[in-house]
Amino acid sequence: MFPTDFLIFIQIILFLFITPGPPRVVIVSHTLNYGIKKSIWTAFGDISANLCQGILVVFFIGTFLSDNPDILQTLKWAGILYIIYLAYDTYTSRIKMVNSRSKSLKSVFSFYRDGFLVAGLSPKSIIFFGTIFTSFIDFTLNYTAQFLILIITYIILDFLTLMIYAFAANKVSIWFKDNPKFLNTISACVLIIIAIYIAVTQSF
Repeated sequence: MFPTDFLIFIQIILFLFITPGPPRVVIVSHTLNYGIKKSIWTAFGDISANLCQGILVVFFIGTFLSDNPDILQTLKWAGILYIIYLAYDTYTSRIKMVNSRSKSLKSVFSFYRDGFLVAGLSPKSIIFFGTIFTSFIDFTLNYTAQFLILIITYIILDFLTLMIYAFAANKVSIWFKDNPKFLNTISACVLIIIAIYIAVTQSF
């Protein structure tokens, strides 16, 4: 069974994906600091977290989360703290870029971990899967097939838009390659602003 209003679903998620948020800022920061090849692993981490969120919310804990907003609050603050940590890591990495080969000291797993945790600790994503995502599934029919169509579409478009951000950042990095401190400071500031925005605006 094909999901209901599939084209509307695509329009909604594309709007969400083109709007800058923590995952987009993180992948831009990683691209500027370490190159586009490394940032691909950040994108893989992001879509892995989204897959886990979709499965958990739709099939296991959606009702439980909606009845326990304290859990969402905990995830919110854990995500904020991790974004602040990434801002600090981004800002301090400016010294590494100027002086040494220490770009390679950041492992592939750490790029994957950053993408996974930033997306996975986002209550906004969990709420999306528990409300908007599930509204496109008719649970009286074969909802597993509908879920697979929706989640595969979501993951593919999420990955593609993340890489568009990464390619754009890669082009920008060429223009500012002689001033890496400026790039890292801007990235860190944007991450801090996003953390503050989440803290002030998101309540459950």
